[in-house]
Amino acid sequence: MPKLWNDTIEEHRRAVRDALLDATAALVAQHGPASVTMSQIAAEAGIGRATLYKYFPDVGAILTAWHRRQVAEHLALLTEARDGAEGTPAERLRAVLDAFATASRWRHHDETATLLHRDEHVAHALAHLKALVRDLVAEGAEAGELRGDVDAGELAAYCLHALTAAGALTSKAAVGRLVDVTLAGLRP
Repeated sequence: MPKLWNDTIEEHRRAVRDALLDATAALVAQHGPASVTMSQIAAEAGIGRATLYKYFPDVGAILTAWHRRQVAEHLALLTEARDGAEGTPAERLRAVLDAFATASRWRHHDETATLLHRDEHVAHALAHLKALVRDLVAEGAEAGELRGDVDAGELAAYCLHALTAAGALTSKAAVGRLVDVTLAGLRP
């Protein structure tokens, strides 16, 4: 089979899969995870139920795939914040923590999130996130910008736990103040 044909098929499958994930997320947001059916998802996505079952066996599998995509996008955003920030390790850490806190502010703490955060992909993503922050803290400590008297892994955990409070904040300014307070705890 020509490569062009394979690329086209893969692009089509990816587009259908994304449409299914988006349709499911929209239905869950409207009705809650327990109320969504495969028939509703197929109708919302504009495909037949038989096609839907070729991609996913049930609603739970679709929700898990959607959540995996969300987590991957979140990690990519944080990595981009780290890589896109110029300056010292502390300045790069600020960019990552600000992006994390901002994303935490928009995260919905509902029944769906509770169900999906139990999956193994979340543990892997958290380990990746902690390593990203830990490495920046260690670089900052090595440069003398951040405290070196506490293990960088412990300080990374401190940052991430402190910034989950951003989920309850109502403004970007409040998120910025929380990031400032968190960073103040890292200064030598």
